[in-house]
Amino acid sequence: MKTNFLKLSLLALVLFTASCSSDDDKDTTPEVVVTTPVKDLYAPQSGGQGQPITGDYTKFSFSENKVVTGDKWDVAFRGTFIIVNGGAKVNVDDAGEPARTGSGAISIVSNAFGAVTAFPAASTFKQDAATVYSIPAVSGQGWYNYANTIISPIAGKVFVVKTHDGKYAKFEILSYYKGAPATPTAESASRYYTFNFAYQANSTTTF
Repeated sequence: MKTNFLKLSLLALVLFTASCSSDDDKDTTPEVVVTTPVKDLYAPQSGGQGQPITGDYTKFSFSENKVVTGDKWDVAFRGTFIIVNGGAKVNVDDAGEPARTGSGAISIVSNAFGAVTAFPAASTFKQDAATVYSIPAVSGQGWYNYANTIISPIAGKVFVVKTHDGKYAKFEILSYYKGAPATPTAESASRYYTFNFAYQANSTTTF
């Protein structure tokens, strides 16, 4: 009788230990964050060259990996301008600029894309505001350099985004021209964004 009881106790201990080990394995296995390419996202505009810039922004969702039309967007593009779904409209009179309905913000990090693995400090994140873009829309200060009629993404600029619903993503812009030519010319079709992004869907603070 005592022998049977001892055997049952040992069996229960083995099963309990195996269960705990299985739970530990689940808890310590990190979810892989995948880098996703986006090619030729078209961001047209009207005006420019001394005229007011107008037209709808092209709104993008990192969680859905696609252009969206509703309020659940994270960043939006129009020409060389990039906005985030957080803060306030930069130009209240611009009918093409969407209202900010989310809690988004952007932190600009100077580093290689793969090296940005931890979320920046909260104090570095900025939202759009009246007359101020979270990503400066000026050559050499935001995401691009302008020289000899060509827009060139600044190497080593990574944009960490707090999304409209409080998740995080990072992206780097690779090209502003259709087909991402290695050496664009004045004849290359422009306002076509190619970029890489990684989206973190869980509550960790790393990519």
